[in-house]
Amino acid sequence: MTKTFKPGQTAPRSGQYGILGTRGGDTGKERTVTRGEPMPPTPKSGQTYKLVDATRNKNGRP
Repeated sequence: MTKTFKPGQTAPRSGQYGILGTRGGDTGKERTVTRGEPMPPTPKSGQTYKLVDATRNKNGRP
């Protein structure tokens, strides 16, 4: 199972985080979050985030 994050939790990695609906389905919306920053509020109560695309550095490593 994919790890999900609630709004306000600290982002473990920089990248694009997809917003999941209250039942876990994809909403088609994404937010860019920097590692160490809190996850932003979601459009609706009960939604969560999952990492979709991690940002890579110059070496091609996450």
